[in-house]
Amino acid sequence: MTKHVPKLGLVQLGCPKNLVDSERIITQLRAEGYVMAPGYDGTDVVIVNTCGFLDSAKAESLAAIGEAMEENGRVIVTGCYGVEADAIRKAHPNVLAITGPHQYEEVVKAVHAALPPVHDPKTDLVPPQGLHLTPKHYAYLKISEGCNNRCTFCIIPKLRGDLVSRPAAEVLREAEKLVKAGVRELLVVSQDTSAYGVDLKYAESRFADRDVRARFYDLAKELGGLGAW
Repeated sequence: MTKHVPKLGLVQLGCPKNLVDSERIITQLRAEGYVMAPGYDGTDVVIVNTCGFLDSAKAESLAAIGEAMEENGRVIVTGCYGVEADAIRKAHPNVLAITGPHQYEEVVKAVHAALPPVHDPKTDLVPPQGLHLTPKHYAYLKISEGCNNRCTFCIIPKLRGDLVSRPAAEVLREAEKLVKAGVRELLVVSQDTSAYGVDLKYAESRFADRDVRARFYDLAKELGGLGAW
């Protein structure tokens, strides 16, 4: 069976600096095996790199997003107009993700979430689950960084900063890859596990065909369905 090669479309707006941002994004994605398609046909996800300098540029950006939604329906928005996410969501509530300018890593993460890269064991030097220092049968799964508490006996907040939780879908996708690679036990770790999701206001994120809240109970329930301890 021939593997489906993930295909991306790109709509580029704005100044040369914005163009450089697009070049950096597609360079990273091409290195991961994605193919850039010349149009909407056969494209899995479309990235629209917007301009927000003038009202006319904002209008052009909204029109470009609208066209991509109509022609494809799976759209990730980035660029300068991305800082006005509420305005974009109001006009196009079903876009997959919105990021601001020069947020290359966030765009790549959004693409991974919507369209995971295809692993090729013949050419990829790193397995899809990443490299681990634990034995093959178990792995640590970090769900957040830092801590909002200021206990007098603890230096963790000074070293690792305030609480930063990972979206539930991001954690679950990592866990899914680990289980597929043969991990039988997932050890959930963080500085303050009970506070997981507080900073995200327990926001939902899309995993498989459903929305999962960033609450530890919901996360544990989903992890329990992956077939590992």
